[in-house]
Amino acid sequence: MGSAADPGRDCGGREVREGDAVSGKLRAYLLVTAPLAVGLVAGSLAVAGPATGAGAKTGAPAITMTPGQAGRRTGLAAGNPFCKKLGKTLQASAGAQNFCFGLQRSGPVSRQRATAGPRAAVRTPANVNAASLAEDVGPTGVRGYGQSETSIAASGRFVVEAWNDSTAFFSTCPSPTNKEESTGFAFSADGGRSFTDLGGLPNAHCATDLYVSDPSVAAYRAGGSTYFYISSMFDSPVGTGGSMIALTACKVMGAGSSAALACGQPVVIASSTFCMKQQIAPHQTATFCNFLDKEFIAIDPAHHRLYATFTEFPGNVGGFGSRIELGVCDLGSAAGGPGPAGGTPAAPVCENNHLGRHGYLIVIPADATGCENEGAYPAVDPVTGDVYIGFESNWATSLFNLPHCNTVPVSDMLAMVPLRCLPLASHATCGASAASDVPVVSLESAFIPGYNRFPGSDFPRLAVSDPARTVSMVWNDTRFHPEGDILLQSFNLGSLARVQAAPVVLDQPVAGGLNFLPALRGADASGNLDVVWYSRHSVNTSDTNVFAAIGVSPRTVTAPASNTLITSVASNWDHAVSDIAPNFGDYTDDAMAVTGSPPYVGSTLYIAWSDGRIGVPQPFEAHLPG
Repeated sequence: MGSAADPGRDCGGREVREGDAVSGKLRAYLLVTAPLAVGLVAGSLAVAGPATGAGAKTGAPAITMTPGQAGRRTGLAAGNPFCKKLGKTLQASAGAQNFCFGLQRSGPVSRQRATAGPRAAVRTPANVNAASLAEDVGPTGVRGYGQSETSIAASGRFVVEAWNDSTAFFSTCPSPTNKEESTGFAFSADGGRSFTDLGGLPNAHCATDLYVSDPSVAAYRAGGSTYFYISSMFDSPVGTGGSMIALTACKVMGAGSSAALACGQPVVIASSTFCMKQQIAPHQTATFCNFLDKEFIAIDPAHHRLYATFTEFPGNVGGFGSRIELGVCDLGSAAGGPGPAGGTPAAPVCENNHLGRHGYLIVIPADATGCENEGAYPAVDPVTGDVYIGFESNWATSLFNLPHCNTVPVSDMLAMVPLRCLPLASHATCGASAASDVPVVSLESAFIPGYNRFPGSDFPRLAVSDPARTVSMVWNDTRFHPEGDILLQSFNLGSLARVQAAPVVLDQPVAGGLNFLPALRGADASGNLDVVWYSRHSVNTSDTNVFAAIGVSPRTVTAPASNTLITSVASNWDHAVSDIAPNFGDYTDDAMAVTGSPPYVGSTLYIAWSDGRIGVPQPFEAHLPG
């Protein structure tokens, strides 16, 4: 067992080094040792589950059926303390909304439409629906409306896209093609020109725990084979017990257009660090645990590791705040054999803490006054193995008029954890050794027309560029226009000193319409960045396209001359029907195809987004060959 990580010290015990733009708030985060739930308080229940994440579900009451829940009980119906606070003193992901509230319908509204204006810089690529409408029908014949929050990865001609899938609301456990799982996915063997919808992620223990959405996809090459990893939130179907982050490991079998995807069972990356019993009725108790939310994954192909960032919310009634955490998995060796912890590409070994034990690494501890940290996103430098983590500070809690949080500026934060702190062991040995942040003029208080969720977000996305020696952050920000722009700020690797004196606006020409939810995953082989986002050309329309800024130098100080139109048809979200919230998600995604040798990226960019052109949210894909 390793020692608990100290986020304020490096491995030699020296105090944290900071970038030249470190705020007092982030400095305070890094210099306070994270409170670790290494045991359980008096009156709580020690919980330990098997590797699949099946934890004790003590004294769960009988399921109360609600329309569209397919035999499940929502967290709110179960009396889950986290769910009681959601939307009142904290906010969380679509997966958390599904877990706590279940089905959330929205439908067409009447609004004036505006015609689209041209902004394309190059030819718009082909748009492909990765899902099948035939798969969106549950076992009883009820259709699910909506797939959103897409993620994508590729290697060579092989592509995987995953999404939140509303079909799960109408599918009992077990269902054909695992339709009861809220994370759906599809496979392409022809470079994204067509896809096979594979239903939900495989899960033989769906009666105990389910994939509840917010997917992240990564690709990896080892031993001449191609692997994909799809992570998701993984929680109880009855609203009690442990909360987990899990992944499915898949291997491409065969070659050419006849290749197929073979996927394993859930592998748990991280689990709730605290659980307790609560009385829910006379002579009846239930176990509630901290809630793990909004994970994203990144692969270090040089050191054969997978990292996951996520938020942990307290489950106890008096708990507050949220902390940003990191998990790690051993992916084996370059030849495809076992790694230091015994993992292989097809069977990763993750340093899962198991329920009720402290996690691998708390990157940022919970704010003592309850301000929310959310939207963590990882990026890895394959040359050094250092891991960079971005997240939004005081998201949503800035709206709730909470003491202290109503005077703390919203900001996007960045921390760096060196490889030497990250052994393949039960705990990291030290934490962040550099940090920086950027102030955000937030979009979160806006009620966005056609978007069925409040609040919006300003979560950052990151990419490391070794040729430029930078890590870059993008986010949406309203400092220049009320409906937002996409901003870029880069930092020097290691020190996190700012590269630009001020952020660069990427949406061009600036039209004043909505620019929202940028995606950035990694740099191309030359070290340049490709950023995509949702965009509206006018404040007078809900017609939404996807645009991109292609080949942006991380060290640029000037805006690009123009953007590239990705969508061939705009989505009018006022006229789309959805069973899930948010209807077009709270993230988009893009990723360069990966290779098995340095610099580990190919020449084709793959883009994923939720599209409403047919009146139902669908997971679309496009690609731009290099």
